[in-house]
Amino acid sequence: MTPDQVHYGQNDAIHAARQNALDPAYAANPECFVKKSPNPPRKPTAVWINPPNQKLKLKEKIRV
Repeated sequence: MTPDQVHYGQNDAIHAARQNALDPAYAANPECFVKKSPNPPRKPTAVWINPPNQKLKLKEKIRV
């Protein structure tokens, strides 16, 4: 998912739409899927265009 979709709270609807697309595919051809029905990728907990610098955060913790 894009940062925009997560920021504006569209991730639940997109995740559900992906599952709705996978369910008929599994129903029509279960032999194509190994072991279980398909699931969309997990919903992201955080997305970044430019992630914060982890080294900078560590330096700030050391200074405190």
